[in-house]
Amino acid sequence: MVFLRGVSALSRLRSRVSQQSSLSNSVRWLQTQSSSDLDLHSQLKELVPEQQERLKKLKAEHGKVQLGNIAVDMVLGGMRGMTGLLWETSLLDPDEGIRFRGLSIPECQKLLPAAKPDGEPLPEGLLWLLLTGKVPSKAQVDALSQELRSRAVVPDYVFKAIDALPVSAHPMTQFATGVMALQVQSEFQKAYEKGIPKSKYWEPTYEDALSLIARVPLVASYVYRRIYKDGNFIAMDDSLDYGGNFSHMLGFNSPQMQELMRLYVTIHSDHEGGNVSAHTGHLVGSALSDPYLSFAAALNGLAGPLHGLANQEVLLWIKSVVDECGENITKEQLKDYVWKTLNSGKVVPGFGHGVLRKTDPRYTCQREFALKHLPDDPLFQLVSKLYEVVPPILTELGKVKNPWPNVDAHSGVLLNYFGLTEARYYTVLFGVSRSIGICSQLIWDRALGLPLERPKSVTMEWLENYCKKTKVA
Repeated sequence: MVFLRGVSALSRLRSRVSQQSSLSNSVRWLQTQSSSDLDLHSQLKELVPEQQERLKKLKAEHGKVQLGNIAVDMVLGGMRGMTGLLWETSLLDPDEGIRFRGLSIPECQKLLPAAKPDGEPLPEGLLWLLLTGKVPSKAQVDALSQELRSRAVVPDYVFKAIDALPVSAHPMTQFATGVMALQVQSEFQKAYEKGIPKSKYWEPTYEDALSLIARVPLVASYVYRRIYKDGNFIAMDDSLDYGGNFSHMLGFNSPQMQELMRLYVTIHSDHEGGNVSAHTGHLVGSALSDPYLSFAAALNGLAGPLHGLANQEVLLWIKSVVDECGENITKEQLKDYVWKTLNSGKVVPGFGHGVLRKTDPRYTCQREFALKHLPDDPLFQLVSKLYEVVPPILTELGKVKNPWPNVDAHSGVLLNYFGLTEARYYTVLFGVSRSIGICSQLIWDRALGLPLERPKSVTMEWLENYCKKTKVA
């Protein structure tokens, strides 16, 4: 699969869009940004100098403006609440949720091209939006789809590297191994070794990023078929789009499952820059590691139980509820099970978020999908009951800032319904999706010349002494 060589450029008026809450205003602005040019690379090439000047002006005129104070709690609490990263492709609001280039998820569902009328947005359209700030036409998305298919060529040594691992190895281990093997073909590494001006770093980064996005569905589906389907692999279908093809290569060809995969990849693609996988990709990339190395590192962060692995934990926990209490569990029985989980020192997976303080809109759009396609599914009905039962309990507990469901609370139930029942694999799906957001930002990291990331660290002794001096003063 080849991703279109033109990943269109950054939004000039992103700050303007983020202030426009109504869909009609967003549409009006986006129409002024539209273009009929199918060559995304040429659009990007025009916009890069413009955004470079924008960054220089921002630094020159406002470089000394303070963005807030750092408290000891922030240093000891995982840097939560600190503003310390530039991330152009998306912004997470604690109340509204994620906005991709200023557009909410419902707006993306309304505006981005779909495979069919009233269908879910095509991930290719979101990729275009993240890189350019523009809503693409269907023709532009089709061209991007074709570009991705043409780039989707995975050398045999990648599969051999995966095959060197035991079949029992975790799917994320096998997936990350495949991505590392893809690095052999890095255009950025070749260009850097030959010598390339810093102002041109973004161009081989772009080539790597688009090829990586194009190839990861093949690697991911290979891992799935190797572990769960006796190695019976399925070739790509040149007639399908990115999400549809991924579903097809996994072995799921129902139109509903293909629509789910389009939605899944789109809403999991990006969640601003502070989460573990996004930050890791940016951090490693800041050392001028190529996109393959950076994304492989991001995948290893995504594999953690407190990040991407949570989506498998949710389905396993829900199934444990069914195993113990049955599918027709009452709300009172469910309350008892939730308290049992919490009193055992465990968490209820799928609830809470490090930034969000309301129900995750990614949860909401998946719920709407379920209401449309599987309203009578017992596990979906259980998830609906959890939405009513869990938040009041977590609020009563008093230890959680956000008691509401996040994206992980729903995705497993949808996948399970359409036949993808292997929860251990779910984080790989997350990883394929996240390639779009991380790689889009990596292109802009290089285009804007963002520096090596190097925050200051301190010891507990330093903190103790500093606080003593501050108290005396």
